[in-house]
Amino acid sequence: MLKTLWSAPLTAKLGVLVIICYVFVAVLAPVLAPYKETAIVGASYELWSDEYLLGTDNIGRDMLTRLIFGARNTIGIAFATVLLAFIVGGTLGMLAAILGGWYDLVIGRIVDILMAIPSLVFALLLLTVFGTSIPSLVIIIALLDSTRVFRISRSAAMNVVVMEFVEAARLRGEGMAWIIRKELLPNITAPLLAEFGLRFCFVFLFIASLSFLGLGIQPPLADWGSMVRENATLITYNDITPLLPAVAIAGLTVAVNFVVDWMLHLSSGLKKEHQ
Repeated sequence: MLKTLWSAPLTAKLGVLVIICYVFVAVLAPVLAPYKETAIVGASYELWSDEYLLGTDNIGRDMLTRLIFGARNTIGIAFATVLLAFIVGGTLGMLAAILGGWYDLVIGRIVDILMAIPSLVFALLLLTVFGTSIPSLVIIIALLDSTRVFRISRSAAMNVVVMEFVEAARLRGEGMAWIIRKELLPNITAPLLAEFGLRFCFVFLFIASLSFLGLGIQPPLADWGSMVRENATLITYNDITPLLPAVAIAGLTVAVNFVVDWMLHLSSGLKKEHQ
């Protein structure tokens, strides 16, 4: 793995480095943050100073602290959501490729119906009905996103299930779980990993958008999307503080896309181009 990464293009190396930095901040947020996540430490909209490096927000909480804890909440919830989406959508997609017939037809039509509804509108409707708790947020977005994962996993698996080694495994009497684990997954891992990166970007931005609209991660938890909304008034005073969460969102999105582009190149089987 390290050897492969060492031969990666500069953009991929930069992307991996940035992702590691974000994960480091998210994991060690309580250690790195100067204050507690929800602590009110000063007056509203304090200017940048030695005491408050990035000033304070609309109710006097330290912006640097909120930015650091926002990494843990936003990234952690997005990762959990994408992981659940891949477990559900990937499993259903591989089963559809193996079983075919009525199962593939029924699941495919249900997925078509769900994909026909705009995701943001559907998510807003469901969150209004079921509430905006973190479990509801994760489950609803994961189920909506699993439709895209279903399509990708089914398409990739369809190219594998027709191979002779899969048919040989069936004739040997191997079970469904064994075929998925030993025959399908090893042959579709690369495109699924690349899709995982892309879906993470979409879900990450989707959750930030919902938080900006007030239906995502709820106060008092720190979240980059809601931080932009809560402090947007500072922009009228030429204060760039509200833009910092947006920059954090953009930085991680670009970094993940750099890595995904590299992984797509690897999975395509194309020869490495001379840099």
